[in-house]
Amino acid sequence: MSDMKRILIADDEPGIVRLLKDFFEIQDYQVIEAKNGLEVLGQLNREPDIILLDVNMPMLDGFEVCERIRAHVSCPILFLTAKIEEADRIKGLMLGGDDYILKPFSIEELGARVEAHLRREERRKTDRAVKIFDRLAIHYGDRSVYYDEEPIGFTKTEYGIVELLSFSAGQVFSKEQLYEKVRGFDGNADSSIVTEHVRRIRSKIGKYTDHVFIETVWGVGYRWIG
Repeated sequence: MSDMKRILIADDEPGIVRLLKDFFEIQDYQVIEAKNGLEVLGQLNREPDIILLDVNMPMLDGFEVCERIRAHVSCPILFLTAKIEEADRIKGLMLGGDDYILKPFSIEELGARVEAHLRREERRKTDRAVKIFDRLAIHYGDRSVYYDEEPIGFTKTEYGIVELLSFSAGQVFSKEQLYEKVRGFDGNADSSIVTEHVRRIRSKIGKYTDHVFIETVWGVGYRWIG
């Protein structure tokens, strides 16, 4: 894998946890362990990329854990279970689970399922991190802007303004708000510099199109109109 992913393995059987830990560490994962449902809740601050969740755990079972955490974590959740009735399978999926792995399982198949879910999650994140306005595409993940397939070279501050305005298209931002949010400083003193940044952004985009993306709201600030 291109970068180390964090996998949370929750099971009250130490042998299974040890087996999975050894396997996934060899595959270059960072493994987070939990032996019951309460420990899962305590490990969420480590922001796992995927969770393997045993259904039959003490204190809180897998279904209860999934129900509690699903509104707060978006990563894939895969249930581990010795047997599953259709009603339980439906229940788990309705609670936000993404897949079931039946025990005993092939560890190679489990590894392949985990990778497939992570690839799907990466595609989802990538899709969400791109917005297209007319023929202008903004890739928020890698902080780049393209007109058709041509990259537009913005400075860090210029890109920050483009990102903030475009991500909240239609919302009006004052110069002070733009300066403070993009630069991270109190914007009262130097907010006039935003006018120059906006002029440069318009000039760079203007080399490719006459389409207006940033509208001046006189006396107030700017907004992205796409």
